Amino acid sequence: MIEEKYHTELTPEQIFILKQEGTETPGSSVLNNEKREGSYHCVGCGTKLFESKTKYESGSGWPSFFQALPNVFETKTDHNTGYARTEYHCKKCGGHHGHIFDDGPKPTGKRYCNNGVCLVFKLIQD
Repeated sequence: MIEEKYHTELTPEQIFILKQEGTETPGSSVLNNEKREGSYHCVGCGTKLFESKTKYESGSGWPSFFQALPNVFETKTDHNTGYARTEYHCKKCGGHHGHIFDDGPKPTGKRYCNNGVCLVFKLIQD
């Protein structure tokens, strides 16, 4: 069912990033400026990945979070830029979301640098 969604509901950019580990243009995501209370989900399979309270402005040009929900990602090391980076993928569908860096705020010191087109924001309803 997840593979069917890739072929029918996602844009070519989303497929490129999720399946081929691409990267969107920095500053292009409407989610960069999202400040409402809610949650962020994988566009490929709907898995809830982040809470809005863990989002912060990193200045990187991509939606950034200092903490992910437990057990939603798998990681691997990539050397595509000439140095080692920790890449993370949705555990359920395998979709690439971004990279984790050690320059984030307290309490974790982490920065989950996420491609915005790979996320769906869901507003918390009152």
